[in-house]
Amino acid sequence: MDPLQRAGAVALIEDGFDSVEAIEGPDGVEVDLLDSIVAVHPGGAILKVVVDAPALEMAESAVRSVVEELLERSEVLADWPIARCEVALHPKLALESLDAADGPEAPPADPAARKARHSGRPSPGSAEAEYDAEAQAEEVRQQMLTLAGELRSFPPVMFGVPDEEAEEGEDSFSVSPEDARLAVGALVWATDVLVDQLFGDVQTLTEEDTNVAECDGPLWHLEDLPARYALQYDGLFARRFLVTVVAMTTRFTDGSFQRLSCVAEELALRLLLNEAHVTLETFGLLGDGVSAALEAFADNVYEDMDHEWLYDDAMDGIDESPVGEVLRIAPMGFKAWFTPFNRGRHVHPYAADEPEAAVS
Repeated sequence: MDPLQRAGAVALIEDGFDSVEAIEGPDGVEVDLLDSIVAVHPGGAILKVVVDAPALEMAESAVRSVVEELLERSEVLADWPIARCEVALHPKLALESLDAADGPEAPPADPAARKARHSGRPSPGSAEAEYDAEAQAEEVRQQMLTLAGELRSFPPVMFGVPDEEAEEGEDSFSVSPEDARLAVGALVWATDVLVDQLFGDVQTLTEEDTNVAECDGPLWHLEDLPARYALQYDGLFARRFLVTVVAMTTRFTDGSFQRLSCVAEELALRLLLNEAHVTLETFGLLGDGVSAALEAFADNVYEDMDHEWLYDDAMDGIDESPVGEVLRIAPMGFKAWFTPFNRGRHVHPYAADEPEAAVS
């Protein structure tokens, strides 16, 4: 499609979703449509649809049916096929639901067991359910190991694997190459998830024309940034932060990474590591060795952990205090997040601070 056709496709699909408030799922169960995001490219479109449904299978079935119906209604899009349909839990809302649940009928914490319970498969704890969870974990593990080759900037030693030239017994604990490779693959997997979900956060803040502190819609990751600046996280900030994540992870994967460039990249890496941990833990793959590999990676990539003070209100302004001067702490205030640490580091032009006007 050319640009005009892509704009037309977006309008048709968005108008279709605007006309839908709820979807009838399997067995007549009503599924509420909360939000929809449409992104088009020359070969088609990608839709992210947020729904409130009692089970993953009901959500997937309901969304597929409504998309098929919307395509059929449009003569222009009637021949478009649905190439792929995937369903995923919103992590924060799912955890809130689980925390609020109580009693013997509360759903199991394990996502695979919860999915099996909703779909009428063997109950959690049975041999069949355990086999299903193990099979799924192994499938994800193999996918992560395959993805590991994409992270070209970091040799195994960055993940705690002993250097071949190091003397035996030099390190008290070393990471096996297999655990390191799984950690690498988890980071690549998490990169895809993080970028995709940040697009959703950008869309939510832009549509509501608001900031994270006042946003009514569900957000994936921007709520995990330091809360003291939540009023500053608006649509423009979200776009700058997303571009920063893309620029940083591109350097991770193309082999050009040297050092983190600014505070925003330090916070972006924090979110990436959190997403990798959550994914590994969800599928039961976060063993001691993999955890140690991710910890070693963080230790090697971060030059310091000063950005953690942004999460401690008691440390607010330490970078501008005499103590900060003695410790040579880089500026950490919100206005400095996208400022390179020094002349040898660079920030993507879209995310960079606007240049100061020349004074004549």
